[in-house]
Amino acid sequence: MSATTPRARTRTAEQALVRRRLLDVRVMTAACAYVFAIYAYVQPSGYSAAYKTTAERLAFARSFASSKGLRLLYGLPHDVATVSGYAAWRVGGVLAIFAAIYGLLAGVRLTRTEEESGRLELVLAAPVARATVGVATLAAIGAGTAVVWVGQLAGLLAGGLPFGGAAYLALATATVVPVCAAIAVLAGQLAPNRGLALQLGGGAVAILFLLRVLADIVGGLGWLRWLTPLGWAELLRPFAGAQPAVLLAPAAATALLVTLAARIAMIRDIGDGLLPARDRSEPHLRLLGSLFGLALRNQRGTLIAWTGTLAVFSFILGTIAKSISPADISKNLQREIDKLGTGSILTPTGYIAFIFSFLALFACVFVCLQVAAARREEADERLETLLAAPVGRRSWLAGRTALALLGAATIAVACAVCGWAGARTGGVHLGFGRMLEAGANMLPVAAVFLGLAALAYAVAPRWSGPLSYGLLAVSYLWELVGALTGAPRWLLDITPFAHVGLVPAEPFRILAALIMVAIGVAAAGAALELFRRRDLVGA
Repeated sequence: MSATTPRARTRTAEQALVRRRLLDVRVMTAACAYVFAIYAYVQPSGYSAAYKTTAERLAFARSFASSKGLRLLYGLPHDVATVSGYAAWRVGGVLAIFAAIYGLLAGVRLTRTEEESGRLELVLAAPVARATVGVATLAAIGAGTAVVWVGQLAGLLAGGLPFGGAAYLALATATVVPVCAAIAVLAGQLAPNRGLALQLGGGAVAILFLLRVLADIVGGLGWLRWLTPLGWAELLRPFAGAQPAVLLAPAAATALLVTLAARIAMIRDIGDGLLPARDRSEPHLRLLGSLFGLALRNQRGTLIAWTGTLAVFSFILGTIAKSISPADISKNLQREIDKLGTGSILTPTGYIAFIFSFLALFACVFVCLQVAAARREEADERLETLLAAPVGRRSWLAGRTALALLGAATIAVACAVCGWAGARTGGVHLGFGRMLEAGANMLPVAAVFLGLAALAYAVAPRWSGPLSYGLLAVSYLWELVGALTGAPRWLLDITPFAHVGLVPAEPFRILAALIMVAIGVAAAGAALELFRRRDLVGA
């Protein structure tokens, strides 16, 4: 029968490979679609509730459309006196950045991570060609892009936007995904391991974001938008004179990057990259004298990349803080701005405080990422080899959590120092001690999610990533959704982010910080004990 022919068996294997690739990123894709849907709903619906009259919307547009600080975060505004124009600015600007991050992570996950784990080698041992693997990877990225587009579209429609414009806005944001995924795929061919691929891809995405920022806040540099997919998303102009011809730019860039990556893949060996691997250099024993030192040695590249990127980001934000002005905003409008989740940004100090409350989210992501790295060490069976030596389980996990907390503290201090330097450069005179308080304000909430992520890892290792990232996303978004829906105060206080003060505009909340640290320590302590008792779990 034809079903038993070699061609039929090959086709069956190819179909199974595509399904496997889709399953590999299902959790990441579902979480991203959820975040996109909630955020796309919150912003237009919140704007409609906050600014009910034309006069209030015009006052908002006059006050904030020219703010360089807001342009840095959300991009160039168009017609923000309307609900659709505001959504295109606020939703499109933020979600384009998240789309870039999703594309980067998905691209590395489907290429270099698969190869580093040894699964790709097993797949190629079957009657499956490298080209087929590449097609399956592209299919998974395309499907993920479609899911993200649907999620954002659903949120925009629920927020009251018309279907045609909402679909186009969601498409503008989604176009960032395949370009950044293609960058990640190319980085996976250049780098000999997953860590370096993430660093290369992350560096490229950071440069693309910087180009978009310069185009939006520096006069005469608008042409830089044509050099970055984040700029192309702006140039598509949803709800403000659509320019669909710009879609050719992300399509051409994706095709070029994928073609280059495919050429490299055909000439290199499995498990290798064009860049030299670390194990080809002279061996050294630095940082191998303790479990903490070993963890630091393994994660130092990630720590340097996160610290450097967020520090530069803080400096840039500090330099433009002086451009923030109340501009005759009424007290009623100020209260409504608070409901939109923007916080007190009507003064340079308030704007810096809002930025640091946002950076607290990145500190939480970093600590969850460190717990995920510990899980990968167990899944790849490296932990089993390490524990064969006279090494205690609790000591190992304690070292990893200590490294995560120390890394978050390093990021916080770097952001505080660079934010202070940027503010001074921009003419805002803030005390250095107050800026250090703003940095320290990021740590209590990070301690909470570090403890919860470690607890999830100890209880359900295979689901620790989705649980920790999902809890983080729900907690952060609930602060936005709950305020807009008029939820009771006690219900709003469930999320730790509700207890993060706007430092340096407000005093540091010592009691709230101590409670959050205590919760994190208790969760981490329980994680250490539960991890000691359970069996190791592979991939």
